[in-house]
Amino acid sequence: MSTGETELVQYFTAKSRLNSAKFPIGIGDDMAQVRLPQGNSVLITTDMLLDGVHFDTKKATLEQIGYKSMAASLSDCAAMATIPLAAVVSVALPKNFGAARLKRLHKGILIAAKRYNCPLIGGDMTSWSKPLAVSVAMLSKPAGTKPVKRSTAKIGDIICVTGILGGSIIKKNLEFVPRLKESLAIAKAGANAMIDISDGLSTDLNHISRLSKKGAIVEAGKIPISTDAKKTSNPLKSALNDGEDFELLFTIPQKSFERLKKRWHFKVKLTAIGKIAGGSSVKIKMPDGKICDLLPAGFDHLRKTK
Repeated sequence: MSTGETELVQYFTAKSRLNSAKFPIGIGDDMAQVRLPQGNSVLITTDMLLDGVHFDTKKATLEQIGYKSMAASLSDCAAMATIPLAAVVSVALPKNFGAARLKRLHKGILIAAKRYNCPLIGGDMTSWSKPLAVSVAMLSKPAGTKPVKRSTAKIGDIICVTGILGGSIIKKNLEFVPRLKESLAIAKAGANAMIDISDGLSTDLNHISRLSKKGAIVEAGKIPISTDAKKTSNPLKSALNDGEDFELLFTIPQKSFERLKKRWHFKVKLTAIGKIAGGSSVKIKMPDGKICDLLPAGFDHLRKTK
């Protein structure tokens, strides 16, 4: 049996033996947290994006690739309801990439940096005989509330998502908006657990369930499906598994959710799709009333393909 990405993350976590007083949040969440003197702390994340996996240089502009590279890490900041501070970017450039093309990539990075107030303060570059790779490391700080983790969902919580899901490969994956402001409102309202939907709703909800040691049930008919997903042969499957929506998936007590809905002033849609339950499995209730296991079927870097 092959070892998947989730199993390896669990292995790395078990081997890390981090001091929880110095590192309150470690391997396995959207960002790691480092405690500093005088009660301060900083959070850090890193994302590597590859040509042929996260973008296609034959279809996307270099400006779009630069923007997406920054926005993916900014979405990690949103996933934990933290405020971005700064980023460094490393690039592995194909041979003969050239200064003019690098400046276009840099322009896209700066668009995201300026738009979301996260300065680019350094980085590194090298060249090789392989396709383009962009790696972003980003720092953020708590926003007046504790960073919202994946592992703290509670039984009875409402499961919610922002925005609409599925079909991101058509367009959204290159121009999504990290839900930074929305995440702060969600955390302030009392969210217990949160993650950004990068690997797909089915996979990311299973992450929350596994780490929180809770079960979950979602209703298929309540999942907000995008127009692009509705163009596919199986819109629900697209919304569940496509990934790269970069919307927020969170759990929150019922009363807190009602208050959040009343105060919600953002343009992006807010939808309740299910509840956290006892047990340890994630279920989905289909429109015909049938209840099935919702297995993680989104993106996995280590899943073998035939």
